[in-house]
Amino acid sequence: MQRVKRRLSAIMCADVAQYSKLMERDEDGTLDRLRAYREVMSSLTERHNGRIVNTWGDAVIIEFTSVIEAVQCAVDIQNELTLRNADLPEMNRMEFRVGINLGDIMVEGDDIYGEGVNVAARLQELAPRGGIMLSQSVYDQVKAKVALGFEPLGPQVVKNVSEPVETYAVRLGGRNAPAEPVMDPGDAEPETRADSHPQWDKDTQAVANGFEQARRWLRMQPRRVRMCFLLIGFFFVLNLLTTGLSALWFVWPSLPFAFLLVWHFLVGHRNDDVDESPRHGK
Repeated sequence: MQRVKRRLSAIMCADVAQYSKLMERDEDGTLDRLRAYREVMSSLTERHNGRIVNTWGDAVIIEFTSVIEAVQCAVDIQNELTLRNADLPEMNRMEFRVGINLGDIMVEGDDIYGEGVNVAARLQELAPRGGIMLSQSVYDQVKAKVALGFEPLGPQVVKNVSEPVETYAVRLGGRNAPAEPVMDPGDAEPETRADSHPQWDKDTQAVANGFEQARRWLRMQPRRVRMCFLLIGFFFVLNLLTTGLSALWFVWPSLPFAFLLVWHFLVGHRNDDVDESPRHGK
């Protein structure tokens, strides 16, 4: 009897959130978008030296020899798909949930099996839309090696796994490492840079967080909305460079674009709600 081959691998599992609803709404458009997004995933997988093991329906399993490459690939995938979704109506956006686990797997030909794969699949089910969920084994390997933030979510009981699985959500764009300790010549104890000017650092971080949230929100808006904000901002900067704040003439050329924004956020969203209401009742 041939002995089963085993190896240690990083396994990524991904699937589309609310895929059945997308198919119900627009089968042809959903399938075309799934093919296009899979091409993106395939290209990024190759770039990070991964291997697509299997695909079925809306799901995909990818194997990596490097856990760091697996996490970086997942981040690149989510960032790229977020950009592609930004130009679509919210009801048509295709968002993937991703789970990554590092574990021992069984190998048979091109297929892989075992608890290492099963845990990755269960992590994917726990991930939010457009999010990435990691196991403890993955977190331990990458926590000090990638420029990402992590949110510990504690042990989760998952199907077909005897012990609870420690889980960590990736916070894209967040910081992972704390401030390095520095010695002040006049002090016997070390202090961190964050403690030197706590109020200044707090205010700076609040501004940075606000800017990042605004940037992400703007990227999620349709192209016409982003263009309106861009033109209004252009007129405002031009106003500052020419007359300063003594004469706020930028308001007048900005009015048509401001009206389009008001129309989009008041009337456009209301129409979306009306379109969606019959489906929620099913």
